[in-house]
Amino acid sequence: MKVYFVGAGPGAADLITLRGARLLGSVRMVLYAGSLVPVELLTHCAPGTELLDTAQMDLEQQQACYVRAKEQDIDVVRLHSGDPAIYGATAEQMRRLEALGIAYEIVPGVSSFTAAAAAIGTELTKPEVSQSVILTRVSGRASAVPELESIARLAEHRATMCIFLSGPHLKKIVTDLLLHYPPETPVSLVHRATWPEERSYTGTLGTILEETKRGAWNLTTMMLVGAALDKGMAAESSLYSKDFTHLFRVVKKDEEAA
Repeated sequence: MKVYFVGAGPGAADLITLRGARLLGSVRMVLYAGSLVPVELLTHCAPGTELLDTAQMDLEQQQACYVRAKEQDIDVVRLHSGDPAIYGATAEQMRRLEALGIAYEIVPGVSSFTAAAAAIGTELTKPEVSQSVILTRVSGRASAVPELESIARLAEHRATMCIFLSGPHLKKIVTDLLLHYPPETPVSLVHRATWPEERSYTGTLGTILEETKRGAWNLTTMMLVGAALDKGMAAESSLYSKDFTHLFRVVKKDEEAA
């Protein structure tokens, strides 16, 4: 018996990995985060699979499901939105599984921050502009963010930043970002990337608050911010330059002379 923590991806049913879809179709019990995972993902499950929505369950109730599955000697998929490694609340489940002697495996998924970047057609890194991506969020009731990782502190790097669950805190976030990023810094909001109701906003830190309606971006919204989002900035890597030699492509001498 084994529990598989499967990343469901950002929302679209066809953005789950092949391995994740295969596992959904092979197990007899699936626990899924119903408030975050679209029901369309469950079409990958086999008929008769026991489907349990964890949105109404606490950790002890979820643990009871694992115990019951162990008694029945059946495998379980625990379906998490995005990738289980990012804000997945999986560590506490794994500790309990280890205490129960239940084996588990993690199957990575497509994160919502990469889906958001794809939705607005951008790359998060550009040579000599930003080569770092900061994934973060603001403090919420369920879990606090350490002071050293506050938006204001992280903004000092002026790297590309992806801020999860940013919608309800836009004013505070923008105020903190403007401590270090210039007002003309590009910023985008993406609500429910890859879902049917996906929508986005693109502007600058200096205009976002006046151009967006308060409360319109609550809940599942990702904020992307940083100079790398500027599509007019023509920074290019040397990787594919005709003059750049590496292990798999050698510039011939006559080409160098030319």
